[in-house]
This record gives sequence, structure tokens and C-alpha cells, in this order.
Amino acid sequence: MIKLSIVVPCYNEEKNIPLILNKFRDVIKRDDIEVILINNGSTDNSEEVLNKLLPEYSFAKTIKVDVNQGYGYGILQGLKATNGRYIGWTHADMQTDPNDVIKALDIIEKENCEKIFVKGNRKGRPFFDVFFTFGMGCFETLLMGQFLWDINAQPNIFSRELFDNWQKPPFDFALDLFALYEAKRQNYKIIRFPVIFPERIYGVSHWNTGMQAKWKFIKRTIEFSFKLKKGLK
Repeated sequence: MIKLSIVVPCYNEEKNIPLILNKFRDVIKRDDIEVILINNGSTDNSEEVLNKLLPEYSFAKTIKVDVNQGYGYGILQGLKATNGRYIGWTHADMQTDPNDVIKALDIIEKENCEKIFVKGNRKGRPFFDVFFTFGMGCFETLLMGQFLWDINAQPNIFSRELFDNWQKPPFDFALDLFALYEAKRQNYKIIRFPVIFPERIYGVSHWNTGMQAKWKFIKRTIEFSFKLKKGLK
């Protein structure tokens, strides 16, 4: 019986995949956790790395998405394949420590609550990124009528029933907003806990590449937010 299924979307993360698998092996001390790595349309050697390494990790499996249709789409494909009582996702870039997943599961087991949503609260970030996150949180809170902050923090872990009730989740980075908002709307118990957010070891962010990328992200998020708000009427 799987207690927790954690999805890890991987887009061109060939150098980070060995690191994250090793880190998960270091922190997983039980046999009821599965890790599902999504090869989300990677164009580097991620597929070869996954095929070579996964036989060494009994807790892990992979799903291939042939064409990248967005960050959220890859995660959703992984969530559909989960077997856990609790499910969720984190990132593959090693800015989010796999041990945070174990901390989140510890919180869930301590709370002993079926309708629960556990999410990180990022620490140690540059001032401008914090300011950007604060501004987006204020906007989402005012628009949606729910207190929403540090929306893109990882990990996100929650009861399976929440996912089963989702309708038309977004395929892009707005999935983080959608999941947190749905948890609040459905009166889930929300617990945030501090997580360290260091610099990447390998590779570069696929969206946070400068002001132009940030404005593009803001535009997409605002458009989805209005669409989500409209759908609630």
C-alpha cells in the first residue's frame, strides 16, 4: 500500500536527475513512498539517463511525455499514474530538497487529517524574487478572495480526493495556483512549512530568465486567474 506518491517533472534535467535520485534514496527510509519522474518532452539526454539509472532505485519509475505541453501538463500525467493515498509534486532542479517531501509527509501523519494540503514556504531567496512573489500574492488574494501567498513554493502534497475533484486544471505554471486555490475552496487544512531555496547546481530555469520572462509569467498567470474567477460565477 503506497502512502505517498510524489511526481517530479523533468524537462532537460539530465545533470540533475542523478542528484535528485540519490537524494531521494538518502531520505526515503520506508517502502510506502513512490517517486514518479516525468520526462516532460526533454530534448537533451534525460531519457537515456532515466533508463540507465532507474533500475537502481526501487522506489522510482518514469513516464514519458513525447511533446512538452507545459509544466502543469507533465505533472497531471504523473498524478494520473499515482497509487498513493497522498499525492503531489516537487521540482527536479535541486532548488527544492527531496527531504522536504519527507518533512511534508511527517506533517501529514502527525496531523492525521484526511482533507489536508501541505506546501513549502520558501526562504533564502533574492530580494527581487521575494518582492515579485509578494506582489503576485497580493493580486491573487484580492482577486480570488482567498489568502494566497508564495504560490509557486514546493513541495505540494495533498489528499488524493482533492485531485479527483479537479475540473479543467491548467497545463502551465498556473497549476500551482489552481491546486492551492482548490484546496482552500474545498476547505482543506492548509499547512505551510519553511523550505530553503538555494541556487541551481546545474542548468538554468526554464522560465525565470529575466524581466521579460517574469512579465510573460505574470501575464499568463493573470489571464488564468481571471478565467478561474469567471468560472466560479
